[in-house]
Amino acid sequence: MAGVIPTISSGVAGPLGVLHLPRFWSKVLLDTKGQLHADYPACGTGFDQMVLDGLGLDREETLAYISENLPSYTDFEKWILAKKGGSLDTAAVDKLNSAIAGYNHDDDTRGPILGAAGVEDDGSILDAVNLNNLDDWTEFHAALTG
Repeated sequence: MAGVIPTISSGVAGPLGVLHLPRFWSKVLLDTKGQLHADYPACGTGFDQMVLDGLGLDREETLAYISENLPSYTDFEKWILAKKGGSLDTAAVDKLNSAIAGYNHDDDTRGPILGAAGVEDDGSILDAVNLNNLDDWTEFHAALTG
């Protein structure tokens, strides 16, 4: 396999309750260690940036913290809390989580993902979280069974 395909879903939250945060952390760690699959950005402009913006975290500072310290997930959450004065804005987290859960891919993105996964595009799967899950699992399977 040419790098690890992250399979932690964007629909997963850690103890702080922030969707996608565990996936973001894992991708940055994998990239830092040179183990992230080349098709996956360590910190992209989609959900990754949404999380940074939603939590009010500086992109470069956050990436540097993870890369330089290799924190456990709970240590990463503790660092975030320290940056935010000990607590997160509940309304901001709710807004972020709603944006992630409610984001739908366009037709040009959805079709190829479903096709590669062998799932009929009947309009029942529109949300990016589930489509990204299918994409990850399809790529993961293909990488292992090649």
